[in-house]
Amino acid sequence: MDQSNRYADLSLKEEDLIAGGKHILVAYKMAPKTGYGYLEAAAHFAAESSTGTNVEVSTTDDFTRSVDALVYYIDEATEDMRIAYPIDLFDRNVTDGRFMLVSFLTLAIGNNQGMGDIKHAKMIDFYMPERVIQMFDGPAKDISDLWRILGRPIKDGGYIAGTIIKPKLGLRPQQFADAAYQFWLGGDFIKNDEPQGNQVFAPIKKTLPLVYDSLKRAQDETGQAKLFSMNITADDHYEMLARADFALETFGPDADKLAFLVDGYVGGPGMVTTARRQYPSQYLHYHRAGHGAVTSPSAKRGYTAFVLAKMSRLQGASGIHVGTMGYGKMEGEGDDRGIAYMIERDECQGPVYFQKWYGIKPTTPIISGGMNALRLPGFFKNLGHGNVINTAGGGSYGHIDSPAAGAVSLRQSYECWKAGADPIEFAKEHKEFARAFESFPGDADKLFPGWREKLGVHK
Repeated sequence: MDQSNRYADLSLKEEDLIAGGKHILVAYKMAPKTGYGYLEAAAHFAAESSTGTNVEVSTTDDFTRSVDALVYYIDEATEDMRIAYPIDLFDRNVTDGRFMLVSFLTLAIGNNQGMGDIKHAKMIDFYMPERVIQMFDGPAKDISDLWRILGRPIKDGGYIAGTIIKPKLGLRPQQFADAAYQFWLGGDFIKNDEPQGNQVFAPIKKTLPLVYDSLKRAQDETGQAKLFSMNITADDHYEMLARADFALETFGPDADKLAFLVDGYVGGPGMVTTARRQYPSQYLHYHRAGHGAVTSPSAKRGYTAFVLAKMSRLQGASGIHVGTMGYGKMEGEGDDRGIAYMIERDECQGPVYFQKWYGIKPTTPIISGGMNALRLPGFFKNLGHGNVINTAGGGSYGHIDSPAAGAVSLRQSYECWKAGADPIEFAKEHKEFARAFESFPGDADKLFPGWREKLGVHK
């Protein structure tokens, strides 16, 4: 059934919809299956995303039609389809009337992802009007709160050198705590890896007190504050809260140095929002494990990594992993810096829409996945700044001298880039950075040909 007369209006202008402030706009890359017209399929997509079905129903009235989603722009050649969703279409909280991300996702990528006339449809951008921005939580804490704890300026406080305890699984409580202590002697921030939790060989109630003891000893020895991001992910929200409450009790007077990590993609929006609302005094660390199932460029359905990051800021993530933009081991490209810009700036141009955030706190880009001191200068140059958290596992624990030396080499790499120095010349005066060349010779050969002769390394 062709529903384009009802669910499409190509006379609508995007600038008018934005100025009106009464619609959420969503852009997709959509292609219909062979035998279906583009506008017909697009209208069916909008119908299934809002008030319609595949037949006319007798219960529809004029008000129902007023909240129809409408296709307002198509370009079949580029697979560009854009839909305007009336704000009133979306579910709201009973308790406080606020917006919920699950409702946005249920409509914008709900049943339409499995429709028989759609070959593929992937959300590449969305626009939220000011009123909707106001009705999401947004972050309670941001990177400035971490800079304050670390004793730095709260504006442009710079690079936070972090790590993931490696191996990601298999360490018992004391070994895990020892590994944390070794890094904290040189670095700032440690996070649980996404699968680390309450394994039988490393139960939280044995491991966490030892980790806190390591943090206190490292602080005493270095005279510097240290930060720990603990994984509280669980199927059951009560279990998640139990883990968080135990951690806060354990850290006691140092509870401000404790962040809570949630696996926000596999755990879902409810987990992120519960953590945001129950623990607004803690930095909320969004790990996106599993997101590649829908965000990978090879996936033609779902949504992109850009969309995931943008949604995380609405939900209230203090920081989210954004990949390494092609400078680490994970899938990504240099122009992924647009993801970082969208979540950290008060206004930014996305792939389709220009989004204003109206003063909502920023979400920190967290850089993780195969990074080390040699790869960082190129990353910083591409991004244009170093106000990020970088969690380098192998880049720290793979340093030839020690995890602490690995941490120092990361910070020295940032200082090298910030000073505009030549990395080889900088290494001659900074031992830990110089030893990173020997620690990661494959990267050194690729990035800095001739480094052995220049640094006097003869092996």
